[in-house]
Amino acid sequence: MKYFITCITVMLLTLVNGYAQNHEKMATIYDLKAQSNRGEDVDMAQYRGKVLVIVNTASKCGFTPQYDGLEAMYQKYKDQGLVILGFPCDQFKHQEPGTDEEIAEFCRINHGVTFPLMKKTDVNGDNEHPVFTWLKAQAPTEEYKGIKAKATHTLLKSISSTAKKESDILWNFTKFVISRDGTKVLRFAPVAEPADMEKAIEELL
Repeated sequence: MKYFITCITVMLLTLVNGYAQNHEKMATIYDLKAQSNRGEDVDMAQYRGKVLVIVNTASKCGFTPQYDGLEAMYQKYKDQGLVILGFPCDQFKHQEPGTDEEIAEFCRINHGVTFPLMKKTDVNGDNEHPVFTWLKAQAPTEEYKGIKAKATHTLLKSISSTAKKESDILWNFTKFVISRDGTKVLRFAPVAEPADMEKAIEELL
């Protein structure tokens, strides 16, 4: 009996240690993968050492003009180590209905986008991409400053059918800034313009 209890104890310790090790291995975004808008695997580890901006985008949204600001920021800082990844998403009032090819063409023609675009992705719910699961865990809240921003927040909260948890993405163009070592994640609300992130990005570059 004593031998049996010892064996069970060893097995439980092994399982606990294994879980802890796996959890530790998934501690950064660099353990994750995504797909480009061409269906190619993208290992997030390639962005280690870069300041990374990840944003869920849409082509038919009131915030769509932010593509211009994102592209301008990308051009300004890419040689200093900035990478922007756009993840098109159709979870907010069907504002990204196109195919990956159509989205890329729209962004190129209308906004001159040259930063990488990923495959159309869910950011909330049962099928949400692990990248966004990780991001929301690291930065579960976002700030809304001023009366207009707070009013927009109230409106978006009332019409966002996929945001079930407080940490969920509320709308298109929620922006995350990740430090070079992946240990610091800043979250900016949809109402925040790309220029509002500039100071934080410069501090991380």
